[in-house]
Amino acid sequence: MYKRVLLKLSGEALASKDFPFNVDTLNDIARQVKEIHDLGVKVGIVVGGGNICRGRIFEESGFDRVESDYIGMLATVINAKFVSESIEKTGIKAMAMSAVEAVNIEPYEVNKANELLNDDYVLVFGGGVGKPYHSTDTGSAQRALDINAEVILMAKSGVDGVYDKDPNVYSDAIRFDELTFNDILKKNLKVIDSQAAELCEKGKIQAFIFNMSEKDSIIRAVKQEITGTVVKF
Repeated sequence: MYKRVLLKLSGEALASKDFPFNVDTLNDIARQVKEIHDLGVKVGIVVGGGNICRGRIFEESGFDRVESDYIGMLATVINAKFVSESIEKTGIKAMAMSAVEAVNIEPYEVNKANELLNDDYVLVFGGGVGKPYHSTDTGSAQRALDINAEVILMAKSGVDGVYDKDPNVYSDAIRFDELTFNDILKKNLKVIDSQAAELCEKGKIQAFIFNMSEKDSIIRAVKQEITGTVVKF
């Protein structure tokens, strides 16, 4: 079982069909996080902002790239607050931290983050790395490095790992049980970007890609009891 993890959630995973947030999904994530927290696991979470907006969409509409990225970062801060509040309702300590300035959100600082983790807080990180031109992948890798996580748990919707081609389109798609970060770059697999891969290699941090749609998937991923793809350095 992993003991110190960085869980990466997409913003889209939090959404319902007609609304940016699905309360049932938020409550289920919070329930699972409480269960692994109660097992003694230290948990950091990075959440994307795609359920609210994507900076890339604004850029494609003619917005300045830097401003587009900041809009996307602010969306992740909103999500971080929603997730942390959902976790707090379960009776454990949780806190949202942001790499960009936001009212009533704890500013991100690495030493403070580690102090809180060691004091049994679950931390939810928003704002990426606080700078434009960096993906959520990079933000996840940087936060995993900051908190000395063993693994980045990459929760995907509807796919149970990394395949050589889209399994929803090709019936003969093959799932990889294990890869290296170099394999991902060489095979051009759309899993994690090159900057994030370099950070993971630097910090000797694994990644594990699994299907969030399966029952108790986060718990089972922490316990290493679910099918998925392990990416090693």
